[in-house]
Amino acid sequence: MAKILILCSGNSCRSQMAEGFLQSLDSRLTVVSAGTSPAARVHPLAVKAMQETGIDISAKTPKNVQKFVRDAFDYVITVCDNARDSCPVFSGKVDHRLHFGFDDPAKASGTEEEKLRVFRRVRDEIKTKFNEFYRSEFSKTR
Repeated sequence: MAKILILCSGNSCRSQMAEGFLQSLDSRLTVVSAGTSPAARVHPLAVKAMQETGIDISAKTPKNVQKFVRDAFDYVITVCDNARDSCPVFSGKVDHRLHFGFDDPAKASGTEEEKLRVFRRVRDEIKTKFNEFYRSEFSKTR
């Protein structure tokens, strides 16, 4: 149906959550996420926040965007300003480039519960935006 790359800087929070939501909406979508400077692991609070929605991203690992620059995508969607600004040139065909900016929950400070609140807020913003994206682009094809 469509091949989508979600791009962030660390590929540890926002892009992983967006990938999880989009994949949960329609198994016909091919969704991958990557980072311009991938972290060592998916952030544990991103995993926890997503588990609260019934989506398990605990087995995911951050990937370098260089792995995908020769691939063709229907959509390349950046979810942070840093990734948008340093997005590599894709030699594969890319039909649509979009940017949906979200705060970086990994930069949250405070207690564990205060940080988790930030992750939940960003998770909910990502869910809303990607649900809107899915409805506008793909729901007419169902």
